[in-house]
Amino acid sequence: MIAIVDYGLGNIANLTNALEYLGYEVNITNKQDELEKADKIILPGVGHYKDAMNKIEELNLLPVLEKLKDTKPFIGICLGMQLLFEHSEEGNVKGLGYLPGTVKKITGNVAVPHLGWNKLNSTIPSLDDDVYFIHSFKVHTDQNVVATAEYDEDVVAIVQKESIVGIQFHPEKSGTKGLQILDQALKGGFTHD
Repeated sequence: MIAIVDYGLGNIANLTNALEYLGYEVNITNKQDELEKADKIILPGVGHYKDAMNKIEELNLLPVLEKLKDTKPFIGICLGMQLLFEHSEEGNVKGLGYLPGTVKKITGNVAVPHLGWNKLNSTIPSLDDDVYFIHSFKVHTDQNVVATAEYDEDVVAIVQKESIVGIQFHPEKSGTKGLQILDQALKGGFTHD
């Protein structure tokens, strides 16, 4: 069973449909005991970084998430991926700190938000395909990067450190390839083909 962490800022309906289509049982919850019973954890997210961290703290989810990130597959999607990192300029706030890096506003000669389809670039050939992005901030890190997308400069698109996976784009809105990537993340992540 997969637990989707419900803290009020998630793309939960589409994500639930995608997971059920893939054959997974889904529980949308913010209850510690239910999160601990799950086989896998998904931290979704749409919205403002500071609001997300405030909601996670208000719901007293920090201790259980800290515990689960070391014991179960733990996937952060979109804002949920950004929350895995140490700090964000969006609200000048500390993140969960599970991965090294910071989150900064997208700059350059590009439209913000980054909205639409972009091709992934990876040393894993099966990941080189178009996926759907919508975000105004991006992760800055040189560690654990599995795939990037070019948007004036490289945007970190997938990261993995052991059982923690971050996905910047929306796999549930990225067609068949997005579903394959989501399924792969849930089954242990990304290794070279």
